[in-house]
Amino acid sequence: MRTLLRFFGLADAEAPPESEAPVPDAATVIGPGVTLKGELQGEGPLTMLGRFEGDIVLNGDIHVGPDAHVDANVSARKITIAGVVRGNLSADTRVEILSSGSLTGTVKSGSFAAADGATVKGEIWVERSTPAAAPGRTP
Repeated sequence: MRTLLRFFGLADAEAPPESEAPVPDAATVIGPGVTLKGELQGEGPLTMLGRFEGDIVLNGDIHVGPDAHVDANVSARKITIAGVVRGNLSADTRVEILSSGSLTGTVKSGSFAAADGATVKGEIWVERSTPAAAPGRTP
């Protein structure tokens, strides 16, 4: 069919077949009426608006919405909390607790911030990554 459309000049000759079209990066959203238990792994951004219990390992950013409840160990690039989180957090770049956010647990990250009004109970470990030495130079 595509060949016939190209013959009549109705289809782009350079367009990839539909099965080869690139998929855009879109955020995964766990809606407000959803409750999940288990292990969540993946890539890309995640917005949690519902409830989750278990472990989250994400190669991307996670945002916990204001009405969300997360009882999990979370590992991600960046973690932003506006809801309630109980668990150990590990972020490559930053953990941020917004004014409506509440965290009970341990944080290990390169950067940490808590807004006025946020609740934080636990240990905070801020470990800045050291830049790699230039080749041929010793520190």
